[in-house]
Amino acid sequence: MTVELSLHAARVRYGPLEALHGIDLPVPVAALTVLLGRNGSGRTTALRALAGTVALSAGSVRRRGEDVTRLPAHARARRGLCYVPDLQAVYAGLTVADNLALNTSPGGPISPALEAYPELRPLLPRTAGTLSGGEQRMLALSRVVLAARARVVLVDEPTLGMSPQVAARTYALLSALGTTTAVVLAEQRLPSLLAPVPVLVHELDRGRIVFTGEASEHSRTANSPTRRPRTPPPAPTAAAPAAPAPGPTPSE
Repeated sequence: MTVELSLHAARVRYGPLEALHGIDLPVPVAALTVLLGRNGSGRTTALRALAGTVALSAGSVRRRGEDVTRLPAHARARRGLCYVPDLQAVYAGLTVADNLALNTSPGGPISPALEAYPELRPLLPRTAGTLSGGEQRMLALSRVVLAARARVVLVDEPTLGMSPQVAARTYALLSALGTTTAVVLAEQRLPSLLAPVPVLVHELDRGRIVFTGEASEHSRTANSPTRRPRTPPPAPTAAAPAAPAPGPTPSE
């Protein structure tokens, strides 16, 4: 498979805390790459590092071999990268119609988004901030539908708040897109509705990749009694000084 985008020995720090500990992550074309992990595992940080919305403290980001580590997020978007974050993914103060118009060329049609998510049609005059969580997610995912020239699509929690029927439609859309595009999804659990493209899984735990393989292999080993358990944090010793009260924890 041709690798479109990749992280190399990537480290990310939020103040004194390191969220990624030197991970390598290839993103191939014509495949779905799924980043699995619990909250705080680093999957969202890895997605942000690929998108350029968080800076690396060490390592590099490469696009078809070219080092783009210092390329800002808006420049990566101009080169065909489409990023849909899990939070604040729509412009809350604009109408649904205006949000859709922002993702098209001037005067371009918004009909592809309405065909993918017909639920948005009666909501066009509504302010995006008044929509439900699932409706906002559909509006955010319409960015993917309208990004006709996107070569890389990164989506964090694609079906958050969606009904099962709309979620199934969304996974079908992303799977179809993955036949020609490099698609990366950040999920807490491996979706069962991804087909027919190859699905590659990278599971993260505390900023490290603990599993890499195909989706079928992950499904077989996820509950295996021989699978290496997560390493618990070391217990403090009696002689250790008391730790200071924890401050705010950064997002993953």
